Amino acid sequence: MADTTASPHLFADMLTRVHVICAAVAAEDNWPAGIDLTRVVVEPPRDASHGDMATNAAMVLAKDAKAKPRELADKIAERLRADALVASVDVAGPGFINLTLKPQVWADALRAVLAAGSAYGRSDIGKAEKVNVEYVSANPTGPMHVGHCRGAVFGDALCSLLQFAGYDVCREYYINDAGAQVDVLARSAFLRYREALGQDIGAIPEGLYPGDYLVPVGEALAKEHGEKLLDMKEAEWLPIVRDKAIAMMMEMVKGDLAALNIHHDVFFSERSLITSGNNKVAETIDFLRAKGDIYEGRLPPPKGKPVEDYEDREQSLFRATAYGDDVDRPLIKSDGSYTYFASDIANHRNKFERGFTNLIDVFGADHGGYIKRMQAAVKAVTAGKAVLDVKIVQLVKLLRDGEPVKMSKRSGDFVTLREVVDEVGSDAVRFMMLFRKNDAVLDFDLAKVIEQSKDNAVFYVQYGHARGHSIFRNAREEAVPDLPETDDARLAYLRSAAVERLTDPAELDLLKRLALYPRMIEAAAAAHEPHRIAFYLYDLASEFHALWTRGRDLPYLRFIINNDAEITRARLAMVQGVVSVLASGLAVLGVHAPTEMR
Repeated sequence: MADTTASPHLFADMLTRVHVICAAVAAEDNWPAGIDLTRVVVEPPRDASHGDMATNAAMVLAKDAKAKPRELADKIAERLRADALVASVDVAGPGFINLTLKPQVWADALRAVLAAGSAYGRSDIGKAEKVNVEYVSANPTGPMHVGHCRGAVFGDALCSLLQFAGYDVCREYYINDAGAQVDVLARSAFLRYREALGQDIGAIPEGLYPGDYLVPVGEALAKEHGEKLLDMKEAEWLPIVRDKAIAMMMEMVKGDLAALNIHHDVFFSERSLITSGNNKVAETIDFLRAKGDIYEGRLPPPKGKPVEDYEDREQSLFRATAYGDDVDRPLIKSDGSYTYFASDIANHRNKFERGFTNLIDVFGADHGGYIKRMQAAVKAVTAGKAVLDVKIVQLVKLLRDGEPVKMSKRSGDFVTLREVVDEVGSDAVRFMMLFRKNDAVLDFDLAKVIEQSKDNAVFYVQYGHARGHSIFRNAREEAVPDLPETDDARLAYLRSAAVERLTDPAELDLLKRLALYPRMIEAAAAAHEPHRIAFYLYDLASEFHALWTRGRDLPYLRFIINNDAEITRARLAMVQGVVSVLASGLAVLGVHAPTEMR
C-alpha cells in the first residue's frame, strides 16, 4: 500500500486497510457477490496484552464466504503482516485477529493531534444530517429540580457530541402547557395574587403548589391587574393567570438552564398544537384514521390494577400493536379532551414535517413504559421514514456526606437545580451527571464533588488540564524560554518536536490513549452515549498524572530534562497532546478546562 502513515483517525485508517484486504481475499477465493463489510470493526482489544487493535473480520465474514473462521483469519492475518504500520499479528481463539502496531505509528498519532489542534477528534460521520433532540421538557409549574438537571445535562452534552461528530442538531424543549397541571398552577398563582393584595390566604390547600416561587407571580399579577381579577369568575381569570404564570415559570426555567450553560434552539408549546383553527392533534388523528390506524373499540383491563379503576367503554384507539407496541392506545378521554399521547403524536409528526427523520427524546425514569408507544407512533405518522431513539435518564439521589439532603424551602417539596449549581458550580454538576451511564441511578454527593482528590472525577480531569499548563510555565522558566504561551502558537512550535524519542512504555500508552479519541467520539455519537467521553477523559487524566508521578521517582522520565532540549520538546509535545484532547472532551461535555487550579 502506498499510504504508510497513520491518518488523523488511526482506527478508521486501519479499518480501511482491513476492508481492502478482505476485498482482495474475496476476489482471490471467489466469494459470493455483495458480501457486507460494514459488520467488520477494528477496535481496541478488551485485554491490552493482546495488542493494540483487534478485528472481527474473519468471524463475521466466514459464513457468507463459506469458509472456516480460523482459516479465513489466517489468510487475512498473512496479508496484514505485510502492512507498513503493523509489527505483528496474532490469530486468537476461533478467529479473532489481534494487531500490534509499530512504535512509529504512535509518534505519527501524536503528530496528528498537534496538526489538528482543537479540531482533533472532530468527525463528519453525521454528514450534516438533521437531528432533533428533545430534552428537559419539564412542566412549567415551578423551578427545575435535580432530576430535571440530569436530563438537561445529558441532552445538552449529547447535542454537543452529535455536533462534534458532524450532525446538524436542533435542541428542542417541549413545553407541557396544555394539561391539567397548568390549571393547578393558575389556581396556585391566584392564591399568591390574593396574598399580594393583602388577603390572608392561610395554609396552601392540598393539591396546589406550595412553593414560594409563585410569590413573584402573584405580585406581578397584582401590579398588572390591581383588584380586577377578584371580580371575575374562575373561567374568566384562569386563562389570564395561567398565561402569566406559564410565561414567568418558563423565564425561571430558562434562567435555571442558563446557570448550567444550557440553551435551546426551539421552545415548542404543546398548546400550539390545539389552537382553534389550527388543531394539529385533530389533524393528526384524522390522518391516522384515514390510514386505518385508528378504530373504535374497547381495551382489556390493565394488568395489576383493580377492576373498579378501569373504564370499559368504546373509544378511539391507535393501532400501536401494528407498529411494535404491546397494546393499542387511547387518544381521546371520556370528557372529550385529548390524551397526552395524542398530543405527543402530533408533536412528533410536526418534527417530521419540519424535516427531521432522526429524532431523539430524553425521558425521565418514570417514562420507561412510554417508549414503545412513541416509537410506534413515529413509525405510523412518518411511514417508517423517521427513527425515534428514546434515552431514559434515571433518578438522582442527592446526598451530603452520604446523608440524604433535606427538601428546599423555596420549592416546598424538592431541592432545586439552581440550589445545587449555586453550591458546587456548573462544572461539577455537569461532569458528575455524565460520569454514570444515563440509565443507571446516580448518587450525587455534594461534599464529594468539591473534594480535591482522585475520587472526585471532575477535579481530577480538570487538574490534568491545569497540570499540563503548569508544566508549560515551568518549562519556560527552566529549559525552553521561547515556548509560546498561546495554544495555537505553542501547537505550531511543538509540531517539529522529535516525538519518535517517546519510547517508554508509559509514554507509548499515553499516545495510544490519545489516538483512541476520534474513535471514541464516533462510537459515543453513534450510541448516543456522552458518558463514554467522561469515562475516557478520566482514564486519560489518570495515565497523565501517573506518568508525571513516575517522573518524580525516575528523573529520566521527567517532562523537563535541563540538559536534553530535544527530549524535553518531545515530552512537551506529548503534554500538549493531552491538554488539547482534555480541552476538546471537556468542551463536548460543556465543562471548563482551567489553566490554573489552587
